[in-house]
Amino acid sequence: MYKPLMAATLVAAALVLSACGKDASHASGAAPGADDAPVRISVGSYNLNNLPFFVADAQGYFKDEGLQVKTENFAQGGSKVLQALVAGSTDVAVGFYDHTIQMQAKRKDVTAFILLSRNSGLVLAGRNDGTFDPARPQTIQGMKVGITAPGSSSDFFIRHYLARNKIPETAVSLIGVGSGAAAVAALEQGKVDLLVNYDPAATLIAERKVGKILIDARSDAGARQVYGGLYPTSVLYAQSAFLQQRPQAVEKIVRAEQRALAFIADHSGEQIVAALPDSYVSGDRATYAKAVENARAIFTRDGRFVPEDLTTPLAVLSEFNDGVAQAKVDLSKTYTNAFVDRALAAGGGASATAAARQ
Repeated sequence: MYKPLMAATLVAAALVLSACGKDASHASGAAPGADDAPVRISVGSYNLNNLPFFVADAQGYFKDEGLQVKTENFAQGGSKVLQALVAGSTDVAVGFYDHTIQMQAKRKDVTAFILLSRNSGLVLAGRNDGTFDPARPQTIQGMKVGITAPGSSSDFFIRHYLARNKIPETAVSLIGVGSGAAAVAALEQGKVDLLVNYDPAATLIAERKVGKILIDARSDAGARQVYGGLYPTSVLYAQSAFLQQRPQAVEKIVRAEQRALAFIADHSGEQIVAALPDSYVSGDRATYAKAVENARAIFTRDGRFVPEDLTTPLAVLSEFNDGVAQAKVDLSKTYTNAFVDRALAAGGGASATAAARQ
């Protein structure tokens, strides 16, 4: 009686291992509901790219799946979360996909298992009295540029801009200012000349008239202009060992996030913000609701990765990151659609579960 059970468990784990970067047909055969031990999830910032995680947490979707989630918000950028994951102080990171590319270049086995935001959502804003003109890239020289944190995707954005325009990185000063209202305050108070950040910061800048958006990558067209293609951002990722050891827990996380993505797709900005506690809202709720509307286009519907879009972050990182440029990065090992496809095939996908809850 016990030997077949043990064998089945080992087979399931082996199948999940082979599924990373492959089709859902290779995913774990473990039965849902078997793993309800707590999962530590850390999130890098309150920017709107991570909104589906906040919705899932606030709406109780993790609890509905029978999963206890312990959340930590660093509010200092995704690089801090990445450090926590590699150090083993968290199980799952809510961060940006490009970090998985960095880790593979360093031969660390980190895999993204659901895509929340299909596009960058980043903007570059300047002070109203600023002199930087995107049409004359060299005018950025000598400026203080605010980013969420060193090693974050906002950092990569500005390094890509400099590399594309053949401007040395030493021509500017990069300063970590966080995200949201704190980042806007840094621009307003003159601590930085330019700010690379996400919504709600972008909308707050416009609403408060403290600056102007100079480069906007929130739209697909804007992203293609900046990066040459779509730039997938917010994902949930983990060390591959965690995916192998706790496949049922990962499936529960994915189902909860798919419900959150459907909630975002099916509700207005005001309704979405009304579902969030104050701790997840940056600034006043009315402005935050406008920010949600402005960022709506960046979210996926079901969490699937589109393989061809993943080449954009690799190309961008290769411009200024020697470790990535010199490594033979296999993008199929940086992500897996196995858990997303399994949830959809089981009928627990975004549309079905969200409709059942309403």
